[in-house]
Amino acid sequence: MKVLVTGGAGFIGSAVVRRAISDRGYSVVNVDVLTYAANLANLASVDQDERYSFEQVDIRDGEALEQVFRRHDPDAVMHLAAESHVDRSIEGPLAFVDTNIMGTATLLQAARAHYDSLRTERKEAFRFHHISTDEVYGALGPTGFFTETTRYAPNSPYASSKASSDMLVRAWGKTYKLPVVISNCSNNYGPFQFPEKLIPVVILKALAGETIPVYGDGSNVRDWLYVDDHAEALLTILERGRLGEIYNVGGDAEVSNLDLVKQICKIIDQELDRKTPSEDLIKFVTDRPGHDFRYAIDADKIKSELGWTPSVTVEQGIAETVRWYLENRDWWQAIQARGHQQERIGLTKGTGA
Repeated sequence: MKVLVTGGAGFIGSAVVRRAISDRGYSVVNVDVLTYAANLANLASVDQDERYSFEQVDIRDGEALEQVFRRHDPDAVMHLAAESHVDRSIEGPLAFVDTNIMGTATLLQAARAHYDSLRTERKEAFRFHHISTDEVYGALGPTGFFTETTRYAPNSPYASSKASSDMLVRAWGKTYKLPVVISNCSNNYGPFQFPEKLIPVVILKALAGETIPVYGDGSNVRDWLYVDDHAEALLTILERGRLGEIYNVGGDAEVSNLDLVKQICKIIDQELDRKTPSEDLIKFVTDRPGHDFRYAIDADKIKSELGWTPSVTVEQGIAETVRWYLENRDWWQAIQARGHQQERIGLTKGTGA
């Protein structure tokens, strides 16, 4: 099988590309425009493989996408390209509208044209898998879980842009009979995550002995999903998911932000044999505007229908992630050398550009 993966140089996308090639033996076409969060170093283990191809293309460029489809003739599409950082979406929402909504629509049109050109037997096997987020469902209180039938109620510009892209994919499936499937995941973490998200921010701040910011009182709860478990789930959905369906993918690992930060600090102290607790670096800061209180996913559907379950506990995954950042300093130091300083953004002071 040849799979076209958008956003394949990103955090989750690169995990999918690596697993698709090394575990499944698939050929992969990585379509990525290489924004600030993309990193081709994430693909060093496969970039010399004859089954790997890279196209530096913007998903908003319909003509370029059509050329990619003609050149590579893929059997499936996995759409992961997106602007994804909530704080950035608060500061500059229009970039999220442009990429996540218009980019998805442009990609759908190119995929539709390709699908219409296929012979019958290849049409029957073709899939367009759209990868989304549990944030489209809004926020939960202390109890309950998101299911595939939960009403969409996005609260951030990022979540709204992803909800809109989900609806576009659904429409192309219903109106144009494009064979689509959608998945919504909980918070991912693991190796190669760009250091603007919570876990790598905490790790690198603690390593540097800098203040570790915790939004609000740290009581917000997230369900954490190890990225390699997610990549396996996504490939399973591509291969065996029912067309037109939604599959929620969660890690069965609810943790409050404060408890998670403290867990990371303890692991770092153990790994580095620190005498002064890294927890002393924690500082509570102004909360994110519209900060959703809790996300939690009911993943029974993918478990019962497709046989996927998370294999990594949050305790195992956090320990492995901390060790990876300790052992791969060149990776994140190169990002810092490009000017990324993990500064606080997203306090509604942006212009919306």
